[in-house]
Amino acid sequence: MEPFNRTIEQLMLRFKPLMGTDYVKYRNHIYRVFLNCLLMDKQDENIEKYAVAAVFHDIGIWTDNTIDYLDPSIKQVEKYLDESCRGDWVEEISRMINWHHKVSRYEGDYSKTVETFRKADWMDVSFGIMAFGVSRKKIRESRINLQNEGFHFFLIKKIALNFLQHPLNPLPMFKK
Repeated sequence: MEPFNRTIEQLMLRFKPLMGTDYVKYRNHIYRVFLNCLLMDKQDENIEKYAVAAVFHDIGIWTDNTIDYLDPSIKQVEKYLDESCRGDWVEEISRMINWHHKVSRYEGDYSKTVETFRKADWMDVSFGIMAFGVSRKKIRESRINLQNEGFHFFLIKKIALNFLQHPLNPLPMFKK
């Protein structure tokens, strides 16, 4: 059964025309990350935050046509949260996006949600090799139900192009 989250679906409709053939691959990545978050955090009050963060965390790739997408993604989520009268979520979700490629543990404000989101994205990007204590069977189920559709190859192509254009900063989205 394919998962459904109303927030994810509504937000993705905003970006569907911009994404073209990348829509399904990014949508599936979003859901895999979102479901990974829910495997680690059972608090109902965070579900909506994870849904919003999942949609916006890489969206700058398409809105600004760049692999250096963290700031553009944060600007997009700030705009949405302000429009939605959720300004109180801006700082937390912005941190979730800003630190989702951090290679070490995040320790700071909103550490529960930021660290959960960081791990969830790494779980997907690593094809479940990095599981952070989560059942690999559950991760695999999401990967089967929400096929990759070439998302990782898409990212590799974007990174390779960025390397040619910016050899001294090939991975601008990664944080220590």
